[in-house]
Amino acid sequence: MSKDHPLILSVDTATTASSVSITAGDVYSGECIASLILNSKITHSRRLLTCIEWLLSESDISIHDIDGVAVGLGPGSFTGLRIAMATVKGIALAAEKPLLGISTLDALALNCSGSSRVCAVIDARKKEVYTAYFQRDSSGVVRRKGEIRAIAPEQLAAEIEEPVLLVGDGVFTYGELFQKRVEGLLTIAPLPLHYPMASAIGFLCAEKLAAGDLLDLETAAPLYVRASDAELSLVTKKDPKI
Repeated sequence: MSKDHPLILSVDTATTASSVSITAGDVYSGECIASLILNSKITHSRRLLTCIEWLLSESDISIHDIDGVAVGLGPGSFTGLRIAMATVKGIALAAEKPLLGISTLDALALNCSGSSRVCAVIDARKKEVYTAYFQRDSSGVVRRKGEIRAIAPEQLAAEIEEPVLLVGDGVFTYGELFQKRVEGLLTIAPLPLHYPMASAIGFLCAEKLAAGDLLDLETAAPLYVRASDAELSLVTKKDPKI
């Protein structure tokens, strides 16, 4: 594959959906060669490697043909993020391929159309959402503007003062709340777009590959945004006042 159209194997398991894809090229001239999304009660650990092997086989592509391995960094389910990271690290190490990563929120926003600002929301549980805002750049590509946060949906709704397109599985949990509190300013993205697509991760990570922006195999970690329950419990034990 040419340097302008690198083959990227991408995975995302930040939410309930397992997504795997093979893409060629970037956000400007890319092609989705193969893509698979499964949203069922079967755990990611039981199906992710099977999905990857099937996709490569059905596409008649060897892992050695791949130019890079990419992962949705999250935020999202801590367990899902760890499964994806462990899987891609193993593949990248065994195949001696560069490791790449991008936020799952960036992938959600990339496929959205229209001129409105995009707000990606992933259900963070504990009555919060992971969220970030996005805007189209001069080339028409949706890019993140600002930080990724974990906040209460009510707080997010109170911030919205201009037309926004809402996308992500946070819509399934808090869509009615947003509709009531942001009446007239909110548009909900079409249903299929609420599930992260690994193909979007592939296109975005092709840019990172070209720029030499790679993840270190030893230190690469998911984008958790907030501390896990185990970490919070440990801090509380050390300082009971917290």
